[in-house]
Parts: sequence; structure tokens; C-alpha cells
Amino acid sequence: MISSNDFRTGTTIELDGAVWRVIEFLHVKPGKGSAFVRTKLKSVQAGNVVEKTFRAGEMVPQALLEKATLQHTYMDSGEYVFMDMSSYEETRLTAKQIGESRKYLKEGMEVNVVSWNESPLEVELPNSVVLQVKETDPGVKGDTATGGTKPAILETGAQIMVPLFISVGEKIKVDTRNDSYLGREN
Repeated sequence: MISSNDFRTGTTIELDGAVWRVIEFLHVKPGKGSAFVRTKLKSVQAGNVVEKTFRAGEMVPQALLEKATLQHTYMDSGEYVFMDMSSYEETRLTAKQIGESRKYLKEGMEVNVVSWNESPLEVELPNSVVLQVKETDPGVKGDTATGGTKPAILETGAQIMVPLFISVGEKIKVDTRNDSYLGREN
């Protein structure tokens, strides 16, 4: 159990048989009446966001999530197959379970798979990944790092904006949290 006073961004709780993650919280102490905590909760399974108010000090069951580091080995008929490298157990996840992060997922990559009650909920990628540029407009002599950007398609199919001097075949570092270019990789 966790008190509503201890809510922080990223805290996971159980409500109505589902796992919810706190994405915003605000402690409110009105001049009259008792204090309360106003929250925005995101469903880990479905992805929808709701606003909910809790009384200050209200006890809520905390969702105990398990993290396991697994390696993405291959795809099989639309499912992503992950392997625990210590026990060699396979875990299969659908594209819906992985969500938007699948655009940076490539074979051989190690990721954290978050589970609740033995069922996988989501995949956490590293904060940055190194990927090769497969398609982009050609760089022109004189293009510098002074501002302009252009779209580039990476080896996994993800599309991000890169500086004008980046060309096809280069390896670049990408921030998986906000889809931004971080720099070249040797």
C-alpha cells in the first residue's frame, strides 16, 4: 500500500484490477475542507489517461512491477520474440504490447521488459540507441551544423529529423524518449 501523499511522477498503482502510472500530481490544501491530491493517471495496459482525485493520506495498493533484461532475438508471424539470456526462456510480445518504442527495436538489442502478475506490460528501451541512416536527402557542400534539419529514415524504419550534413550510411545516436538526434557515432 502507498499513501496518496507519497505519489511521485512514475509511481505505479493498482485501481480496478489494472495498473496505472502517475504522470502528474498536485497536492491541494483548500482554505476550507480537507486536503486532497489531484492526479493524472495513465493506464499501462491500454494507454488511456484519466484524472482522479484522492483524499490526502488515502491508502492505495501499489503495483509491484518486475523488470527483466531480455534480448530481442527475432520476429515470428507478427510477434516480437525476446530471450532471457540467463535461463534461455522465450517471451513473445505483440506490436500493441510494445507500443511506439518498437520503431527503435532491432535484433540483438537488450531491453527491459516490465511485467505485472507474470504478464508482460511494456518494453523499456535504452535512453539512446545507435542506428544507421538508410534514406535521406543528400548532403550538399556548405551544409553546416548551424540549424537546418531534414527527415531521415533509419534502419528500423523510424523517421526522425537530422541536421543537413548527415548522409546515407552514417551511424547516428538517437534519443528514444523524444525521437531527437543526439550526434554522430563512430
